[in-house]
Amino acid sequence: MYTNPILKSFRNFLVYLLCWFILVLLNFSLLYFSTEIGLKISIFDSLIYTLVLAGLGLSLWYPVRFIHLEKTKTSKLLGTHLIGAVVTSIIWLTFGYYIMSTFFTFTVNYENFIYGTLPWRFFIGILFYALITSFYYMIIYYTGFQERTVKESELKSLVTEAELRSLKFQINPHFIFNSLNSMSALTEIDPKRAKSMILKLAEFLRFILATNEKEKNTLKEELKNIKLYLEIEKVRFEEKFEYVEDIESNCWSVEIPSMILQPLFENAIKHAVYETLDKITLGLKARQENNYLNLVLENNYDESSTPRKGTGVGLRNIEERLQLIYREANLMEVKKGNGNFRVSLYFPIG
Repeated sequence: MYTNPILKSFRNFLVYLLCWFILVLLNFSLLYFSTEIGLKISIFDSLIYTLVLAGLGLSLWYPVRFIHLEKTKTSKLLGTHLIGAVVTSIIWLTFGYYIMSTFFTFTVNYENFIYGTLPWRFFIGILFYALITSFYYMIIYYTGFQERTVKESELKSLVTEAELRSLKFQINPHFIFNSLNSMSALTEIDPKRAKSMILKLAEFLRFILATNEKEKNTLKEELKNIKLYLEIEKVRFEEKFEYVEDIESNCWSVEIPSMILQPLFENAIKHAVYETLDKITLGLKARQENNYLNLVLENNYDESSTPRKGTGVGLRNIEERLQLIYREANLMEVKKGNGNFRVSLYFPIG
């Protein structure tokens, strides 16, 4: 049920009455100074006719509420409100005349005045009907606009959240499958390494589940998980790569999006370590620069090797998540050349 907005609060109702009281004063001034019907009749005429119209104005909310502008044909809308305006004006004049005649004995001057002013009173009734209904339609439109704005905002928020969840959990399944295959092979030739790999993979997956609902983690927590991932890859590739980090002390507690570094390191392993027999060095640096945390992952690679086919999902995943979370572009830079691959990420602080 939709309540008339004027009746929703006592304050609104007082404002409504105040506006009509001002009209009472204007009407009284016009009657008293422009006619000869006398002070008493001028007061009661202006008071009764204006307040009756005010009461009818409140009742107009309900037909307006159910005669929709968008859903009703223009001809039907205009016709319906024209009839409504005529009926409202007739009711207004009838009630006003009945109340005045009940409490007062009309003088000849007032009798003539009443009949002489019926046409313009009728026109005023139609005019006020149009003003009041237009005011209600404005309220309905504004309220609907606000509701649509809130719903659109909520929908965008839900869509963004869904996109972030989707991006967050696009963990390369090849890593899991390759790890399982390696563990399967190691169970026969090196059971201890197989057991170690199983334990590390379990801990890695446990971390992912534990941070499932968290949007951000400290850099320290994220790197703890990255080191688990690298230890698993170490079991597979042994001494084919090493990890070196250079982290400033004021960077450890800075929060970054959860699991955002995972695809970055996967990309380095996939396109560098897989493709060469030489040793690869993965170097991570972290600095605070102008209210940003700057993370740089750099690795060498074999330029003569044939690049592995890939869709670039990992790096695109990172870029899209950064833009969705921070509402900023250009938070990732990629540079490649001279046997060196470098990815820089910028995380706004605060």
